[in-house]
Amino acid sequence: MNAKKPTLEKITPSFGSSILVKQHREHVDKDNAFWHFHPELELVYINKGQGKTHIGNHLSYFNNSQLILIGANLPHNGFADRLTASGSETVIQFKTDFLGTDFLDIPEMAPIIALFERAKKGIRFKVDTKKKIGLKIEKLQEHNGLKRVLKFLEILNHLAKTDDYTLLNANGFAFEAEAQDSLKLGVIFKYVRRNFQNHIPLEEIADKVSMTVPSFCRYFKKSTGKTFTQIVNEYRVVHATKLLSEEIEMSITDVCFECGFNNFSHFNKVFNDITGKSASTYRKEIKMIIQ
Repeated sequence: MNAKKPTLEKITPSFGSSILVKQHREHVDKDNAFWHFHPELELVYINKGQGKTHIGNHLSYFNNSQLILIGANLPHNGFADRLTASGSETVIQFKTDFLGTDFLDIPEMAPIIALFERAKKGIRFKVDTKKKIGLKIEKLQEHNGLKRVLKFLEILNHLAKTDDYTLLNANGFAFEAEAQDSLKLGVIFKYVRRNFQNHIPLEEIADKVSMTVPSFCRYFKKSTGKTFTQIVNEYRVVHATKLLSEEIEMSITDVCFECGFNNFSHFNKVFNDITGKSASTYRKEIKMIIQ
């Protein structure tokens, strides 16, 4: 993404449809993933894949299926770094009032309105819901017209009533982006994503968005609720969880240096602060899951 590219994504459903359904089965180009937002909500189902999730202030790594609902104007990046064999990513984008504004006022819609409100923090659904709903999401492409809308309402109804989920920004703030802010943050996050394995001086990143260091630090903290160092460390730790999960032969010391940390005890402390466990405990738990 260059600085001239708008990050407010315009979404156009196909003619005669109020919801947009897209499916990808091929490689997902993570280098073209960019920090963006849109007034439409986005329901994403990945049946087999690996990638990094960056929604609002939430950063994590996944190496299985994913079912996520992203609220209106909640900034996010692309998800899957790669889809595994027979993997696919299905994305449904829709406005809160896709059935008309009056429809939102009927009492039967109250649970779904509450779901849309929760989605402003980003929702990740857990295993049981993924199993029940994932296939229905994939089959949505087979339907059109009123049948598609009815099937989609069934999906929303189930998601609205389940408590089988995690809020991704539960402790952070649900923020609605400004186009200009999102543009700057897009430049910053893209630079971090490509350079987190190296030391990034504040002068260097501030220069990327034509700001002085003090004004950059104030702006970044106000926009994200975190310091720049915190975000860089989160990127590094998320990358570490990826390596600890996938590169079983790699030593934890090698993981530390591969992620951009130059001090092993500092790596352990930051990893523990962010994940709540040590890197060695994390790897042991992954090995038990695999076995």
